[in-house]
Amino acid sequence: MTMSPKEYKAFAKNREPARSVLGNCIRAFLVGGFICLIGQGVQEFFMHAFGFDAEKAANPTVAVMILLSVILTCLGVYDKIAQWAGAGTAVPVTGFANSMCSAALEHRSEGLVLGVGANMFKLAGSVIVFGTVAAFFVGIAHLILGTGGQ
Repeated sequence: MTMSPKEYKAFAKNREPARSVLGNCIRAFLVGGFICLIGQGVQEFFMHAFGFDAEKAANPTVAVMILLSVILTCLGVYDKIAQWAGAGTAVPVTGFANSMCSAALEHRSEGLVLGVGANMFKLAGSVIVFGTVAAFFVGIAHLILGTGGQ
């Protein structure tokens, strides 16, 4: 028996597990908020322990959050949290670090250059390109509109 694409779609939809949109939103909110809370705690640590102001504490905070994300990804913990929380783990810095680390781990058996180097940016590459292009156009708009505190 061969099904048409329309029949197959209906067949698959009937067997798809029900998803609670509200539950998914709550889990994403809680986990994303918790990741941000950790980031705020790290920033507060740098501000109080080293006397940094918020601006100077930002760079080491980002570095620590990336490091934590990569460590948790290598241990397999970040992916389990992501399965439960969904979009909540896509907080920009930690989610980006997770996507790059996951790709690197997945292709490490193929070697450093052709495996890790070539495949690490498959997912992250589009984010980098989009960010670069967006920054370019924002810079052009800034230049044309003459906004800024000079």
